[in-house]
Amino acid sequence: MSESKPPTPVQSLAPFASTPRTRLHALYSDISRQKRSNPASYHSNVDWWRQALESLVSSGAAQRPQNATDDSGLLVLHAGRTLMDCLKTEGVGKPLGLGAVIKDELQTSKVLISLSTFQNSKQSIYDPGWLPARIVAFVVGKPLWWTLEQLGVVGEDGILTPRSGSNDEWWGDYVFVPLLERAADAVIAKHYSKATSDADHLYSLTSFKKEFGSVLGLDILNNGDASILLKFLERDRRAIVTEQEVIKFTDISIPLEERQISAVDRGILELKTAVLNMQTQIDSLHDRIDQYTHKATEALRFKRKPMALNYLRSRKQLEELSNKRLNSLNTLESTLLSVEAAAGDIEIMKVYESSTATLRAILTHPSLQRESIDRTMDALAEANTDAKEVDDAVRIGVDSAVNVDQVDEDELEAELNNLIEEAQAQEAKTERVEEKLGKPTLTVPQEELKEARKIAAQPIA
Repeated sequence: MSESKPPTPVQSLAPFASTPRTRLHALYSDISRQKRSNPASYHSNVDWWRQALESLVSSGAAQRPQNATDDSGLLVLHAGRTLMDCLKTEGVGKPLGLGAVIKDELQTSKVLISLSTFQNSKQSIYDPGWLPARIVAFVVGKPLWWTLEQLGVVGEDGILTPRSGSNDEWWGDYVFVPLLERAADAVIAKHYSKATSDADHLYSLTSFKKEFGSVLGLDILNNGDASILLKFLERDRRAIVTEQEVIKFTDISIPLEERQISAVDRGILELKTAVLNMQTQIDSLHDRIDQYTHKATEALRFKRKPMALNYLRSRKQLEELSNKRLNSLNTLESTLLSVEAAAGDIEIMKVYESSTATLRAILTHPSLQRESIDRTMDALAEANTDAKEVDDAVRIGVDSAVNVDQVDEDELEAELNNLIEEAQAQEAKTERVEEKLGKPTLTVPQEELKEARKIAAQPIA
């Protein structure tokens, strides 16, 4: 019994590793014939292949063909013989229906876009301008295609219908749009989480690749993926503008004609690049100083005094150079701050000018003229007077409707006082009677009391 081979990197990916072998046999067959006979199963298989190819590209497990013209790897699907060999599975074979999945489904739904089309197109991939052409093609082409199907020229068993997997017309490089969209979202989110000044919105091509390599899990973006990402961010997301190797993040709300790179932007980027380079030099000098310090210590430990002195002398020179570079860095940073402050002042003055023009335009409105204001306020006062008169008339009318008589408040007050005086007089009279009568008392004769005590003291027979 032969031992099974260890799984390839492709077979270790989630879509492949979690799919039973019987299911893989069905997925690797020519699924294009299911499009009409079993549409539900066909679309389920297409969706599985979409997820599998997306996982394959994003993981970097797919091998690049030897004749590839660029180094893009984590955003581009290289479809061809190399991909077919990469997907080959022991006991299952190669995917016979992959061509139909890529050409007929993933390209049609714009999950995949030809790399050359993506790079050369001036229209956004989200531009609906292509819709009329597709409608015309559908209206004109559909009846013609149906006729050819009835004649047996095209269709599943048609004379001119190519067999899936038997031709290479679907081979090529394709941008994987869902991966590109996620990468662009990550770039924008990372940038705006850190950007606090005008200089932070500016990048050179080199600094951009270093800063955003992490969105694809890399230390630095390769040229191919960086080119695709920049094209998408500028043309389709309108998040940046580029000119030569200057990259600037801009607000999408800014009009297109104002989204440009100015001479001020170039100057700020040059200063920013100089500061970064100077910081890199200083870090390198500090590393070399530490190395010479360690070497001098080791030389002294082995009692090599002349060598230790030489290391210390070199370290001293490096320290002097480091101090000079630190002074230069301070000057560059101060200059950069001054330039940023001046550029910020320009933007503030533009806002002031715009606000002033807006306020003046509002104040010239006819409703805010003095005569109009006086008329409005007079009309408001008259309206309030009319409202009060109406309210009084309604209240008087309600009182009349319920026959409410007007009662003299003084008369009511006098009547109340009389009732109180009568009640107090009656209470005083009652108290005088009780005083005259006094409290009744009960008296018992002394002789009768003594006789009762004797009887009580006698014993009972």
